[in-house]
Amino acid sequence: MTDPRRAVPRTDAVLADPRLVQAQHRLGRPRVKRAVTAALQEVRAGATAPDEAADRALGLLPATASSLRRIINATGVVLHTNLGRAPLSPAAVAALQAASGYVDVEYDLEDGSRARRGRGTLAALGRAVPDAEAVLIVNNGAAALVLATTALAAGRDVVISRGEMVEIGDGFRLPDLIQSTGARLREVGTTNRVTLADYAAALGPQTGCVLKVHPSNFRIEGFTSAVPTRQLAGLPAPLVVDVGSGLLAPDPQLPDEPDAATALRDGAALVTCSGDKLLGGPQAGLVLGRTDLVERLRRFPLARALRVDKLTLAALEATLDGPVPPASAYRGADPDELHARCAALANTVSATLGGICAEVVASDGAVGGGGAPGLVLPGWAVALPAAFAAALRAGDPPVVARVERDRCLLDLRCVDAADDHVVADAVLAAAGR
Repeated sequence: MTDPRRAVPRTDAVLADPRLVQAQHRLGRPRVKRAVTAALQEVRAGATAPDEAADRALGLLPATASSLRRIINATGVVLHTNLGRAPLSPAAVAALQAASGYVDVEYDLEDGSRARRGRGTLAALGRAVPDAEAVLIVNNGAAALVLATTALAAGRDVVISRGEMVEIGDGFRLPDLIQSTGARLREVGTTNRVTLADYAAALGPQTGCVLKVHPSNFRIEGFTSAVPTRQLAGLPAPLVVDVGSGLLAPDPQLPDEPDAATALRDGAALVTCSGDKLLGGPQAGLVLGRTDLVERLRRFPLARALRVDKLTLAALEATLDGPVPPASAYRGADPDELHARCAALANTVSATLGGICAEVVASDGAVGGGGAPGLVLPGWAVALPAAFAAALRAGDPPVVARVERDRCLLDLRCVDAADDHVVADAVLAAAGR
């Protein structure tokens, strides 16, 4: 009898398949070899025919070398933290690709000497916020705040209102973050009320700075009082204002959202915020303010550990100087256009899947990412049975919807109109799962 193991092809023979050779150039030999090994294990177990080993290995390979998958955001939440917050504009994506090789990030082409890192991006940020004497870019919003409090108040007091001791994503709490820098928190006022006299009474020789934090992911209403930036700026200590969500200038669509330019005009010494929220760019932390303090932060040793790479610099500059980013366009989406797109999607689904009820319903979108809490973005969605939510997530590409009142809601606010047919195809495919 012939040993059945003789029918199992050799690993090198399968790897020589032209399709797998091409895959090695795209994904790397180790990843392709692992897929071939897994396929051959199935051949030995009798689950795959020997002549189908190459086909099976191809089926086990991912589309790209990264485990991150492109998804379609049909939740109606513009800055969805779990989905990567702000999607980049085509201009920012092109800048990322251009910066993927050698670039003059820290090099002067004119005289061949070392140059200031990211000078083009810093100039673009300065143009975007002319009220700032100087600017600095670090790797996220929390890093900007940590650098500011460490450089100004390590071993000293940070005076802050009790009502602004916020918790940010994944359980990280502002008090813990600041105290990890070696600064001491000096809390003033109560949870719902604080006065200028509370701040003034807390100042002393050990005060490093006064910190004002925008509680961007919640609101306190009722018997409340807070001290505006303009009044805090008159205290004899540097005022650091964290506006959080990265709004650089006033926006009529976001009347209650603080912005960097206004905070600086009101006397803030430093303003910190994020780059991947309302600004619509890549993850980054922005520091804007007085030249002497920004330079102090820039020269502080921790700044080296928090600096951004060339890809972030490229994408941020393209966001600052380029076209309107998708996040801004999604926030301002026309409800009538959303209704028309939803109606077309619902008609397609109903016509193709006669037994499935697809109806257009009112749907309130949200800014998300800790920005503009409570702000309603009126819109529309296509309502399907709740079971569709899991089936849509299992598709390719995955479509992430929202489940409310036992219904799966497909909100097209954050879906490019050119992808509406992709969503329709995903729904039809999900119906068969």
